[in-house]
Amino acid sequence: MLTAKENLRQSILPDGKPDRFSNNYEGMYLMMHPWIMHSGALLMPGDYGKVNAWGVTMDFPEYVPGAFPVHTADKIVCKDIETWFDYVKAPNLDFPEAEWEVFQQQYEEVNATGKAYAAPIYVTGLFEMTHYLCAIDDALVYYLTEEESMKDMIKYLTEFELKVAEGICEHLHPEMLFHHDDWGTENNSFLRPEVFADFFVEPYKEVYGYYKDHGVEFVVHHNDSYSANLVPYMIEMGIDVWQGAMANNDTRGILEQYDHKLAIMGDIDNKFIDFDGWTPEDVKRVAYEHLDGFTPNGYIPCITQGGPGSTFSGTYVELMKYIDQYNTEKYGFTQKELEDARLEPQILFG
Repeated sequence: MLTAKENLRQSILPDGKPDRFSNNYEGMYLMMHPWIMHSGALLMPGDYGKVNAWGVTMDFPEYVPGAFPVHTADKIVCKDIETWFDYVKAPNLDFPEAEWEVFQQQYEEVNATGKAYAAPIYVTGLFEMTHYLCAIDDALVYYLTEEESMKDMIKYLTEFELKVAEGICEHLHPEMLFHHDDWGTENNSFLRPEVFADFFVEPYKEVYGYYKDHGVEFVVHHNDSYSANLVPYMIEMGIDVWQGAMANNDTRGILEQYDHKLAIMGDIDNKFIDFDGWTPEDVKRVAYEHLDGFTPNGYIPCITQGGPGSTFSGTYVELMKYIDQYNTEKYGFTQKELEDARLEPQILFG
C-alpha cells in the first residue's frame, strides 16, 4: 500500500499508478515560513480592519470562506495606476536565520515521515494582488486601459515573489508548492483568456520555473472558480495540480482533453456540503456522486476550499470520512491501513 504522499504523487503523474483516491489534502501538509507569518495574511473569522504588510485593509466575516480586501475610497492602496510606484511598496524580506531555523525543523519533521509533502503556502498571487491593491472594478478596467502600468506593477510583484521563492528554496527545500491566486467567478474567468495570457503566463512561468529549478517537483495552484478556458495556460505556466476547480468546469472533460497533463484537485464545491445545517447524509451523497465514474488517475477528490478545512465546523472531517469509506469499499483497504499511511489530518480552519 502506498503512503498518502506517494499515492498523491502517483495521482499527479500522467502515467502514475495510484492505488486509491487521494483524500483531500492528506498527501500534503501546508506549511508556514517567515514571509507568510509577517504578511498579515493569516486572518481568522471575525477579524475586521486588519492591515496586511502591503497596506491592504482586510476583513474576514464569520461563515464566509476567506478574508477579502476593503475598498472604500480611503482604504485603496494604489490611488493612481499611472504612478503605482508611489503607492505600492514591497514589504521587507530580510528575516534572521534563527527564524528560518524554526521552520526548517518543522519541514524536516514532516519530510522524515515520508507520508506527506511539506508544502509551503503562498498567498496572495499576482492577479489577486493587483485587485487587492487597486480594487477589483478598477483593476479590471486597468487591464484594458492601462496595459503598460499594469504590466510594470505585475513585474514588480513578480520580482517580490521570486525573492520569497529564493528564501523558501534556499532554507526549506520543499518538493511541493501550494500557491493561491483566484482567477474567476463561479461562471467565468475575470479576464478573457487572451488578456489573461498576455499579463500572466510569462510571470508565472518565471515564478513556477524558479521553484522547479530549485527542487520543487509539483506546483499546486489554488483557484476556486471557473477557469476551464485557462487550462492551456495553466499547463504552460508549469502548474501540475489545479486545486479548487469547481464542478462546472467539467473535470472529466479536462482530464480527457488534456491527456492528464494537469491533475484536478477539487470538484466538490463548498456549496454542495459546507453550509449551515449540513448533515452527514448530505456529505456522503455528494462524496459518492463525485467519486463514481472517476479513477484516481489525475483526479484528487477535494473540497474546493483553499486549504484543509471548511467554513462550517466538521464538514471537512466528514468528507474525509466518506472518501475513506469509498476507498475501503472499492479498493479493499481497511480504515486502519488508510490512517497508518498518512499523518494525522491537518485542519487549518472549520
